[in-house]
Amino acid sequence: MTNLEKMGWTQPIEKEEHDKLARVITVQKNSYRLSDGNMEFLAQVSGKYLHTASGTLDFPAVGDWVVVEKLYDEEKAVIKELLPRTSQFIRQAAGERTEAQLVAANVDTVFIVNALDHDFNSRRIERYILSTYESGATPVIVFSKKDSCSVERLEEVISSTEEIAIGVPIISVSGKTGEGLDQLLSYLPSGKTGALLGSSGVGKSTLINTLLGKEIQETRGIREDDSKGRHTTTHREMFRIPNGALLIDTPGMRELQLWEGEGAMGATFQDVEALEEACRFKDCQHDTEPGCRVKEAMDNGELSIDRFQSYLKLQRELAYEKRKQDQKALMEEKNKWKQISKDQKKKYRAR
Repeated sequence: MTNLEKMGWTQPIEKEEHDKLARVITVQKNSYRLSDGNMEFLAQVSGKYLHTASGTLDFPAVGDWVVVEKLYDEEKAVIKELLPRTSQFIRQAAGERTEAQLVAANVDTVFIVNALDHDFNSRRIERYILSTYESGATPVIVFSKKDSCSVERLEEVISSTEEIAIGVPIISVSGKTGEGLDQLLSYLPSGKTGALLGSSGVGKSTLINTLLGKEIQETRGIREDDSKGRHTTTHREMFRIPNGALLIDTPGMRELQLWEGEGAMGATFQDVEALEEACRFKDCQHDTEPGCRVKEAMDNGELSIDRFQSYLKLQRELAYEKRKQDQKALMEEKNKWKQISKDQKKKYRAR
């Protein structure tokens, strides 16, 4: 296995190109830490890169492969180019601005981590599944802290999740005892890349520590009064675990605002869309129309009202987000041409 293969590289490559590639393992503000499987480098993007980047998605994220110039004596590197991604998990950045935040790139499997100590939220799980499918990765639902949960509670949570996570693997683990981790690793074989995503306090860092067999990530308990997690992980970081796979730990997300997802609605809500297809009328509003299969399913308990309302809410949210992005793109295009016009006038006056 070559050094690059240790970091998850799978494509054929000429020997002379090996020295030019590295993978992003940590991002902190404008600083990057890279690994080529042999050495780690502290890196920044080149001036040309900075000048040509047009948005946040053009900058490297944890998991990205980059073309670099390595300064071995200083253990530093300059990032020259970003290689095409095979997947990218994106969310709407927190705050009022319409801006994408790239959480992780080139991930094969997203582990959607939920704690069994009062953290279960089916609507949140739907959001993560939708964003994972849209990213190009495969979702796996992980219920952590199995050691603090009764058998009855575990069965209830898994049963509820199976109703909304159609075809998605569901596993339960304990970071403290190690129970269930073999099953988790079956979805993350050697050479593959996974990411742990979820709210604060669900036990992502504890899972990392247990898998590595040492205390790498700081962990803190949850608040006893409301089971809310305390932020411990402050940045995204990739680790190579003993079985040869790569695993990304991420800070807890208080909320997952969608950035895109229209293409993944069918995979996430295949039960709802199958019912819609069975309605008598193609433009059925699922209200008073005769032959409405969706309304029939909700009346007889086949489809929960909450599930259908979540489907409609996410559709509205995605439509609203698209309108905001289109408006932002329109303004950026307008400002670009306004600046071009100003530059041309300035050149003309200078003649």
